[in-house]
Amino acid sequence: MKKISVFILVLLVSVASNAQHQVNSFFDDLGMVRLETQELKEASDSIVTVFHRTDDVVWSRVVYRIIDMRFKQNYQLYTPVSSDDPVYSSLFRTILRGIENGLPIYRKSPMTGDIKPYFNVPAVTKSEIPPLLKTQGYDEAIVVDSTESDISKSNYMLLNYDSVADQWTFKAYAYDDFARNTIKYMIQEVIFFDKHYSRLYSKILAIAPMNPDNYQRNDETTVMDALYGQILFWVPFDALRPYMAQQYVTPRGNDNKRITFDDFFIQKMYSSYLVGINNVYNKMIPQVADTYEGMQAEQRRIENELLTVEQDLWAY
Repeated sequence: MKKISVFILVLLVSVASNAQHQVNSFFDDLGMVRLETQELKEASDSIVTVFHRTDDVVWSRVVYRIIDMRFKQNYQLYTPVSSDDPVYSSLFRTILRGIENGLPIYRKSPMTGDIKPYFNVPAVTKSEIPPLLKTQGYDEAIVVDSTESDISKSNYMLLNYDSVADQWTFKAYAYDDFARNTIKYMIQEVIFFDKHYSRLYSKILAIAPMNPDNYQRNDETTVMDALYGQILFWVPFDALRPYMAQQYVTPRGNDNKRITFDDFFIQKMYSSYLVGINNVYNKMIPQVADTYEGMQAEQRRIENELLTVEQDLWAY
């Protein structure tokens, strides 16, 4: 009798557990492949982070890297280039959607050539955002059949803001060319050693989309000037994560293996290269190396320095 009671109890617990767990079909009501968009929206409200105490962090360095969309490993951040895909979006389109929903963005440093983010001032206001999303190439009126068109340059901003209605207008016809040329992202990253976990960590602090059409070159343009001119604005990475957690990355090789942009960055599936590191001279790699080979050598030196830090900190 006792065994029967235990069996019934286990059976009831199993039934209750299955009742609480919602079983989702791979296909939706129309027979199409089902994307768990609702689950993504709920998950974005509870993003997992690792807590690090100030007293446990015994070493840290802030570095700057560039994620180049022309590297095969980064294609998933770049595609789709068009804005009308109903399922997937590029990282840039995801950032724009975040801005429309209140994502704070910040201007780059007012000092030419300084690529560091400018977070010691208030975030850019809604009315100030549209001019930041317009390239120099759109300053002049379009010429059609030897006559100037009546399309003003404001229509070539990717976003327009109506302060009266408090509404954003997305300019889809201007997006494709702009997004196609947004081929780089600069990230500010901190690398630190936590003695509590006895390991080296890295965390992206901020990310900035870069567009080469955003500046005009000349014979006196330096590498740092070019990098500075391409930066559109800076976004705090943690503020962007909830929006990335709601958007799937374009799958590669397996359509059933879907990951979000947040997963893509957390798992470090992207490829990047160093452009600078905080130092006493306040200079980035292009400022201390005159040639391409010199910059590569400096990058390798810094990378090796970062790799050997963990071994030196085991004493903690």
